[in-house]
Amino acid sequence: MQLKRIIKYRPQIKVCGFTRVEEALECAALGVDAIGCVFFPKSPRHVTEDQARKICMAVSGKVKTVGVFVNETFDNIMQKVNYCCLDCVQLHGTESPELVSRLVQENILVIKALFAEGRPSLEEAENYQAFAYLVECGKGILPGGNALQWDWEKAYGFGEQHPFILAGGLAPENICRAVTESAPDAVDVSSGVESCPGRKDSGKIKSFIDALSRCRFDREPGKKIRRIF
Repeated sequence: MQLKRIIKYRPQIKVCGFTRVEEALECAALGVDAIGCVFFPKSPRHVTEDQARKICMAVSGKVKTVGVFVNETFDNIMQKVNYCCLDCVQLHGTESPELVSRLVQENILVIKALFAEGRPSLEEAENYQAFAYLVECGKGILPGGNALQWDWEKAYGFGEQHPFILAGGLAPENICRAVTESAPDAVDVSSGVESCPGRKDSGKIKSFIDALSRCRFDREPGKKIRRIF
């Protein structure tokens, strides 16, 4: 019987939905890999361009900065990329493959959200030219995880073919199970490390990192471990 080789690794961590500079700096000091700012007016974590610029400039060089957009135009995305000094763009709506291609042509790193129970689906990844894909359920009222846990195992295997970020309902108490079931390259957490919408709790972020670091994950020999951020 061939034995699996057990490789200890920690998926990279993106904490999303920052609204305050000091909380982003605290998070960066804890050792996360990326932080996100949400440019979607209906989100309780929505920030203005000026807020996002201050946050991104404060953590520049410490962590990667990601702008989250929902069905936004190319011109508006590019304006915020340049003004806020974003390292990459996350498209979290029903954006077209053509929009992704246009951004890629401008040397923008694009993360495209796909949904286990929505559109675009996981099977539609081949239509896009994104450098990574964020996968979540897609059942909530708003775009994003909506703090809803889901059957993370449905995403298992997606990372065999694509750079893969897991999102949706993640928190310190369930992150080990979620990663074990789905085997992502990175994870994206927001409400699971908050005291209230848009306010990050450094204690919860530390607990999230500690819980993830204590887990061990089986990796098949030769399986690629990708760095996304």
